[in-house]
Amino acid sequence: MKIALFGNPNTGKSTVFNLLTGLRQKIGNFPGVTVEQKSGVLHIKDASHELIDVPGVYSIYPSNKEEKVVFDLLFNASESDKPQLGILVADASNLSRSLFFFSQLIDSGLPMVLVINMYDIAQKKGINIDVTALQSTFSQSPIVIMNARVGLGKERLMQAISEQLDALKVESTKVTNTLKKLSDLAGQEKEANARNTYLGTILNKVLQEKEVPVRTHPLDRWFTHPIAGYVIFASILFIIFQFVFSFAAFPMDAIELGFEWLTLWLRNILPDGPLSALICEGILPGISGVLVFIPQIGILFFFIALLEDSGYLARAVFLMDRLVRPFGLNGRSVVPLLSSMACAIPGVMATRGIPNYKERLITIFVAPLMSCSARIPVFTLLIGLVIPKMKLLGFIQLQGLVLLGLYLLGIVSALFIAWVMKLIINQEKRSYYLMEIPEFKRPLWRNIFLTVLEKIKVFTTEAGGIILAISIVLWALASYGPREQRREAMRALKTTDTYMHVSQEEQEGLKNAVLLENSYIGIVGKGIEPMIKPIGYDWKIGIALITSFAAREVFVGSLSTIYANGGSGNDLKLSSKLKQQKNPDGTLVFSLRSGISLMVFYVYAMQCLSTLAIVKRETKSWKWPLLQVLFFGLMAYAGAWICFNI
Repeated sequence: MKIALFGNPNTGKSTVFNLLTGLRQKIGNFPGVTVEQKSGVLHIKDASHELIDVPGVYSIYPSNKEEKVVFDLLFNASESDKPQLGILVADASNLSRSLFFFSQLIDSGLPMVLVINMYDIAQKKGINIDVTALQSTFSQSPIVIMNARVGLGKERLMQAISEQLDALKVESTKVTNTLKKLSDLAGQEKEANARNTYLGTILNKVLQEKEVPVRTHPLDRWFTHPIAGYVIFASILFIIFQFVFSFAAFPMDAIELGFEWLTLWLRNILPDGPLSALICEGILPGISGVLVFIPQIGILFFFIALLEDSGYLARAVFLMDRLVRPFGLNGRSVVPLLSSMACAIPGVMATRGIPNYKERLITIFVAPLMSCSARIPVFTLLIGLVIPKMKLLGFIQLQGLVLLGLYLLGIVSALFIAWVMKLIINQEKRSYYLMEIPEFKRPLWRNIFLTVLEKIKVFTTEAGGIILAISIVLWALASYGPREQRREAMRALKTTDTYMHVSQEEQEGLKNAVLLENSYIGIVGKGIEPMIKPIGYDWKIGIALITSFAAREVFVGSLSTIYANGGSGNDLKLSSKLKQQKNPDGTLVFSLRSGISLMVFYVYAMQCLSTLAIVKRETKSWKWPLLQVLFFGLMAYAGAWICFNI
């Protein structure tokens, strides 16, 4: 059966979902819309059921995109997509707000289970709930007390779900039209007032509240301070990026060594030929060029999940509302922008919660400037190549500082462009941002682990498929070319003094380089080289730039495949190969100038076809994605030219 998990924001719904499903989860979209749907497998007795994590809302009435998902799921979805059972997770310290939504769900005709979560926090606030009295009011819906963060009450919840499933009839649940008829705002307001009055009488019977002094957490004085708050937030970001480089070095080296060993082993056991070349020079270099960055991505998402689970991230959002307002944004823009640091696609979709059209459009336009996880492989590869491993003041990693600088460059640029768009797009209506600040909580390591694992899984599966396909195509284009042109190039090479006076191993490397230069991909690269030469790139980098327009992380995989075809084959570590590459004039291909030029190019360039498709869908026009490609492309080229030449 399908079971839907409902709840207000910040009630611990995601914790309950992770507790019930563990690693048996997948990400998709709700039918017909691009709102993210997380679903998982729930095992009860000998049966498997689908548990759907519904967006956190306060009401059934569709006043925003999230509430529309809930409304459509109950009333407009096909029978195969409708849930047969609902679970609502309520905050014990805000029971009245949760009961409003819960009573609406009951009136929709959906069988329900009520989970009263975070009961320990309610008791600290002097709130006691007469569960027996509450159960007598909602007699058809089992009520379970839980503290989901520590797993307390899981077995009771499983038992309640099992009882409700056993009680359901075989045919699908038929929802009533009691609420569906109230499509006009005046009718909804009248119904809501009547519902609140009814629930008020119930709450007077079941809630026993003691007078407990309300105290703000002492840390909030500092975390939300108009000066100290920003210093603390910047310091936290600084520490995160220091960790990204310091702690990821060992596992990254281990992954690279593992792929080196695997490639050498396969070369020794496979007969020479196209299959061996495809695997060792095409597929493996492309895949290793992405998998090697999993430790850094995992560390970054670990810290983000830690900040979110502890409650600090909500304070950061509140703090940033003050900062972004003068630039034509508001606090609701902060969440999509922060989401875009993982991936711009969910970031753009998260703008649906912004009611003001002008602010939503500005947020969509600048979201791709937030450095996403796809940029991490590019940034860290280039930083490792051109930025020395040194410490400032004895403890500050220079490489981590540069990575932080690249993220800040994207943020500052996004704010500047947002400010310009604010002046251009006319709209007088102002919006206000209201949000709940959750309690500070001890991080739940299980939740953090599941979040990190999910992000790594999405990154590797989505990027892996693209990179594998492009690596195979690149290998083919790099391995073959016009026969006569390649023969002439080889004859010319063998008559040079350079070729005749070097070792056999070096001769092999020179031959591979000439063959690559005269391959199909080499011809394309040579064709675009005049356009990219002014910003410090050769034709090989140009090829990687072109392929990475599908997805940024393809840049590293493309370089791996290109240089696997163009070298002697004995040195298999990509960073070592790139450090040795030289231009015809003897200068390094990856110098400090060209390296920084490339980093800045990737801060700005709009290189993600999936994001462009989502922007088109969200704005219902090709105008905005095409403007992004053009405008950010010009910014990338101009920024790269300044870095290389000035």
